[in-house]
Amino acid sequence: MATVFGKIIRGELPSEKVFENERILAIKDIHPVAPVHLLIIPKKEIADLQSLQSEDFALLSEIISVAQQLAKQFKIEKGYRLLTNNGSEAGQTIFHLHFHLIGGRQLGPMA
Repeated sequence: MATVFGKIIRGELPSEKVFENERILAIKDIHPVAPVHLLIIPKKEIADLQSLQSEDFALLSEIISVAQQLAKQFKIEKGYRLLTNNGSEAGQTIFHLHFHLIGGRQLGPMA
């Protein structure tokens, strides 16, 4: 894994972990856009949504379950955004699949 997330997963770079199991890591975003801004990252190296294989689909279910748990833990379960960018045209800058869990304030409309 050559990305910054690969380095975080391997423990080569520091992060503020909020969840970890054998398949998923969740950390606080270092450039938050809201009071709660977490990154949920599969440990398996997958570049983006389009790169998912059928055998990876169960991982998406687990990511959503982790997002629900974290939303409850951080008291944003009544309103949050879970999003990912797919490809540079959508704004993806780190090509390791990850989801942003954002909440803790009123979120405006998306462009």
